[in-house]
Order: sequence, then C-alpha cells, then structure tokens
Amino acid sequence: MGTPKTVLVVEDDSAIRRGLVDSLQFAGYAVIACADGREGLETALAAQLDLAILDIVLPHKDGFEILRAVRAARPSLPVILVTARGAEVDRVHGLQIGADDYVVKPFSSRELLARVEAVLRRSAERPSDVGRVELCGRAIDFDRREIRRADGSCVLMSEREAELLRYLVQNRGRAIARTELLERVWGLQGGDATTRAIDMHVVNLRDKLGDSGQAPAVLLTVRGKGYMLGDGGRS
Repeated sequence: MGTPKTVLVVEDDSAIRRGLVDSLQFAGYAVIACADGREGLETALAAQLDLAILDIVLPHKDGFEILRAVRAARPSLPVILVTARGAEVDRVHGLQIGADDYVVKPFSSRELLARVEAVLRRSAERPSDVGRVELCGRAIDFDRREIRRADGSCVLMSEREAELLRYLVQNRGRAIARTELLERVWGLQGGDATTRAIDMHVVNLRDKLGDSGQAPAVLLTVRGKGYMLGDGGRS
C-alpha cells in the first residue's frame, strides 16, 4: 500500500474542520488541519502537501490571500475553496486567481471526497507534453510560464493561463467550446459563473501576448463557440 496523500484543511469553524478531517482520514488521506489563515498560509508554503482545502472567510488571512501566495510559490499544488451558499462572486474570483474547484456550504462528506478525488486525478493528468513553442514571434516557455515577446520583454503567466494556452496549442486548428475548456483545463462542469472566468483569462493572455485590440492574431474568439489558436499563432 502506497503512502497516503496529504491534504491541508484550513477552516476556522471547529465543527466543520473536525468533519472535514474525519471524512478525509476515513477515506485514507493524511490530514493537516489549521484553524486560522496565518497558520494555514505558513503550513501551505512549508509542508509536503498533495492538496489544500481553504475556507475563504478566515481569521488573520483569508482564503484568497493564501491561494495567491500558494499560486506564486507552489503553482502546481491543487486547491479547493470552501464558499458560502449564494456567494457566486467568491467562486468566480477564486477560479480567476487559480482555484481548481470549490465546494459550497453545507456539503456532504460524499461530495467533498468526490471533488478531492477529481481534483487530484486532474492534477496528475494535466497536459505537459508541450514545453516550449513560438507563436508569431513570441517565445512561450510553459514550464517556466514565461512569454518572451518580440521586443525582448518577458512576462509571466499564471498557472491557469499557461494551462489554457497550452491546451489551445495542443488543439490548434479547431475551435474549442468554453464547456470543453471548463472540463479539460478547469476540470469543472459548465456554468455562467465559470465561463466568465475563461473569458477573463483570455483577456489577460491577449494582453500578455501583445495580442489585444480589434483583430487579435493568436487567440481568436469563435462566435457562439469559444476560442481557438489563429493562423497568427502558428510556429
């Protein structure tokens, strides 16, 4: 039997925290639990982890602050946010800054474990066969998440931006629906809240690629469908 995967739980409500820990341990995970954002951030950056579950509303530092720090220091660590029912703006913001999934309170242990398993599975299956590519004079390094533009300037992509661009490169030549991007890059089922997150990531990528304006050449919008890599994005 292999070493159990380690999950960090950061939740200030003692009853919910205990329930999360019990459910995860019963399912065979090793669990580290923290009751406030400061301790949670320190643990997220220092401990050997396979996944982090972060409540958004926490003492000292909220879940968004922890998520941003984790994405900067440990970009490949999967993160699930715990949000309040009806807090759509929190879910959208969390996805935009790099959360892999979210679970809405109140939730069952069965739902939580299903999401944990799905996120860990997607993390292991994330496409990584494209390391570097040149797109219309722009050198893209997916491993370093760097875009080096024709003028020599260099900008960094977020992990999600890099995954989105890599998926479009892997599927160049065809239009990719937002629902497919949600499932294959975000690992989520469709919904208005999350499709807006895709559009925001495309806007950010165009800006970093220097591909903004009325007629982008690299990342094309396909009306009624989604996005695709344009002819200007061919190596």
